[in-house]
Amino acid sequence: MVKSELFKWQTSWCGDSGMSDAALVIYFAAPTVMRDHDVSELLRKRYPQARQIGCSSGGEIHDAEILDGSISGVALRFERAEFDIASADVCFGEDRNTGVELASQLLRDDLKWVFVLSDGIKVNGSELVRGFAEVLPDNVLLTGGLAGGSPGLGESYVGLDGPPRALQVLALGVYGSGVHCRSGSMGGWQVFGPPRRITRSEGNILYELDGAPALDLYKHYLGAEAANLPGSALLYPLAIWAPGQDKQDVVRTISGVDEANKSLIFTGDVPEGYSAKLMSASFAQLARGAELSAEQAQASKDHQEVLAILVSCIGRKLLMGQMVADEVEAVKDVLPSETSITGFYSYGEIAPHGFTGNCQLHNQTMTITTIWED
Repeated sequence: MVKSELFKWQTSWCGDSGMSDAALVIYFAAPTVMRDHDVSELLRKRYPQARQIGCSSGGEIHDAEILDGSISGVALRFERAEFDIASADVCFGEDRNTGVELASQLLRDDLKWVFVLSDGIKVNGSELVRGFAEVLPDNVLLTGGLAGGSPGLGESYVGLDGPPRALQVLALGVYGSGVHCRSGSMGGWQVFGPPRRITRSEGNILYELDGAPALDLYKHYLGAEAANLPGSALLYPLAIWAPGQDKQDVVRTISGVDEANKSLIFTGDVPEGYSAKLMSASFAQLARGAELSAEQAQASKDHQEVLAILVSCIGRKLLMGQMVADEVEAVKDVLPSETSITGFYSYGEIAPHGFTGNCQLHNQTMTITTIWED
């Protein structure tokens, strides 16, 4: 079985550790904590034998709590599984090759799950995921997320066995015939307004919708909130879909704006020729999306010691405010009561697409990965 211990640090550790022999620590922390404290050293003192992977977050998920300004995560010891970790620096324009490189380092016959944590600002997440998908077989589950941070979208950090830093991507590979994992990813957002055509774009940069500047359209819908761009755009994600595939939309979130070119920069691709609609949501819709994600990811009821890693979009947290705990409560109500739940609020979520089964970069979803051993 996977032995796990949830932990949280808020100026000091909450409780003592019973897993000083943990082999792996997965953690999430606020950027302010990473700047003001040596997160890696704090974790090393508590779990001296453990490898460390983690990233910055826009909020930390600890069981049913949503924390801010903390270090939160899980310490693990596998009884039958093995794991390995690969990492690379971000190189502009080489995101796909980075995915290929990391997946190739981890690939072997008994690989079951790859969990990716990436810089959330400078990476084209769609290209990164494509690189992983080129190498990994269909029977290997690929999940993860883009490191989060403050709503101003100015910083994100990834850590591997040392101080977290910007411009880094890492991938955890878990191996073994007795390892099982599942995932679920749902949003709950609803489209509104007329469909529009992406008439000019380049990779993850959107220049024009229906021949008009994309930034102008967003400012029109945001009204007074336009002064708070790019952060306020998290409340209005964009659904995009290829011609003839209006039932297979993917959601994209803005990570930056270019006032000079009146363009929007997204965390994933926004291809020319695709259709697009703005999106909005109610609290109830988002909580229902989280519930559906948990139903997809639920492990066999015969297994009680299950780890669940939640990656939810920072835009959901901003919209729900103090009610954001509702989506985690919805997840907890579905999963077995003994499930260890950790996670973070991100700039993008990596998971198989609900319609096609192909792994993609998602935005504005609650993505859940469950893992357990026989």
